Amino acid sequence: MGVPQFDFRTPPGEAALCAPDSISWRVFKNPIALAVGGVAAVLLEFADPRVRDGVWHHSTFPTDPLARMRRTGMAAMATIYGAQSRAAALIADVGRMHARVAGTTSEGSPYKALDRELLDWVQATATFGFTLGYATFCADLSTADIDRAFAEARAPGRLYGAIGAPHDLAGFTAMKDRLLPGFRPSPIVFEFLDIMDRVKALPAPLRPLQRAAVRGGIAILPPDVRAVLELGPEWDLTPGQRRALRWAGRAAEMVVIPGSPAAQAAQRLGLPRGTAWKAA
Repeated sequence: MGVPQFDFRTPPGEAALCAPDSISWRVFKNPIALAVGGVAAVLLEFADPRVRDGVWHHSTFPTDPLARMRRTGMAAMATIYGAQSRAAALIADVGRMHARVAGTTSEGSPYKALDRELLDWVQATATFGFTLGYATFCADLSTADIDRAFAEARAPGRLYGAIGAPHDLAGFTAMKDRLLPGFRPSPIVFEFLDIMDRVKALPAPLRPLQRAAVRGGIAILPPDVRAVLELGPEWDLTPGQRRALRWAGRAAEMVVIPGSPAAQAAQRLGLPRGTAWKAA
């Protein structure tokens, strides 16, 4: 299955699910935030065996990770920047695919991808990962900004079925603490990290930073989740890697990418194409 085509420039004037002055528009334009945050989000999801096995055994990630990441990335961009009608249609397609995902974990627990708790957790991990990745390596965000990002994610989250997703960072922490007793380590986590070290996930100019971005994702995990996943100090960022990520993340805040979803969405709304960058 290829990456779906999505035109962020049409229909002219149609609003997105998130406003141009939102934290979400700021965060999702930055490739370092997406790279770091994506790793963190997947690790948080994989801590729960129900999500872990649902993804690993019902998707092409183990065999074609790059295509899987591109499809997921396109869905995320459509959710933030796409016209509401087109984003809703794409999200509905995702829901139909998820409706077929069910099974039993290797630990013996049944799961369904459309389980409300799992949908809420996946939504929460995405908001946490991308927002904390941005705040750590790209630009300063206050606690109020981070809470605002969680609040902004609730409207698109409901379209995915995540009707009970946390609306702030405290809510994320409470949900994580409630699920923590069910989290488990797994060899799949290390298979995922090995793939992320090897696959050409970042744009060519940023590819030398990919290994650092993987470890940056680990660095922003809540310590108790990192401990459960058995990601010890050998997975720490080196000081040089941390400096490189921060330099690249902050540099990306100043470079408007004309053909990016953020720029095209601004064009659709009659705004300057650098709107998402000017908000930073």
